[in-house]
Amino acid sequence: MLNNLVEKAINKISLRDDEIDFLITHPNIEELCKAALKIKENFFGNRIEFCSIINAKSGKCPEDCKFCAQSVHYKTNIKEYPFINIERIEHVANKLKSSGVKRFSIVTSGKGPTKSDLSKVEKAVSRITELGLIPDASLGILNKDDLLKLKKAGLKGFHHNLEVSKSFFKNICTTHEYEEDVETIKTALQLGFYVCSGGIFGVGENWEHRIELALTLKELGVHSIPLNFLTPIKGTPLENMPILKEEEALRIIAVYRFLLPDKHIRICGGRHPHNLVSIPTTV
Repeated sequence: MLNNLVEKAINKISLRDDEIDFLITHPNIEELCKAALKIKENFFGNRIEFCSIINAKSGKCPEDCKFCAQSVHYKTNIKEYPFINIERIEHVANKLKSSGVKRFSIVTSGKGPTKSDLSKVEKAVSRITELGLIPDASLGILNKDDLLKLKKAGLKGFHHNLEVSKSFFKNICTTHEYEEDVETIKTALQLGFYVCSGGIFGVGENWEHRIELALTLKELGVHSIPLNFLTPIKGTPLENMPILKEEEALRIIAVYRFLLPDKHIRICGGRHPHNLVSIPTTV
């Protein structure tokens, strides 16, 4: 049956609920991962892609996401600083370019950027473009006008994680509505951005929630899906949450490949504690 599901995924045929359950409960994780690799190689060959980010503004976020060290609601002793100078962004981008990075993203804390910060992002995007890198940004919830300004400045990719499924969202964040995130993604897609949106796992969700998130991302039609795995941070409500077992993390990656066969799947946060460092960042 596994080979049949590989063929269905390669032909971009949606899997039935019972077929998804088969993947979730498949007893041999090695076989499951090898099957997922066949799908990846069909669409992407043996290529991988490197991207990187710079944390351009840290801390004092008004949102209460329970896994996040940057929330103003928790005491995590992180470094807090306002938007860094553009020369610093340019320096880091240039350094990473020499390491083979193709995409470079400006990341800021907060629900969304101030007008001043947005203006700085526009200028930084121009500098990144001049270096020959693809400029991306992760800036929180933005409206159409702000996204248009960034597009005019040369921004190519926009990142905004849904984090978890709609049905589980209130267990993780209560300071904004899930639809605000969805609308930001829809707007970015409508404007022609390369949109990156994924989630974080090991925050108390179950497989039903994981599949719901995957199908939401599929329905939205995002281009890239970052998969993050919780590293519990002292001071956050999830500081005592046990990390996922390596096999569980691998199973999530494999199942997402079956459900999102032709999308870039990026293994991001939590690679080291979950022993995922040997997995390419794009699979």
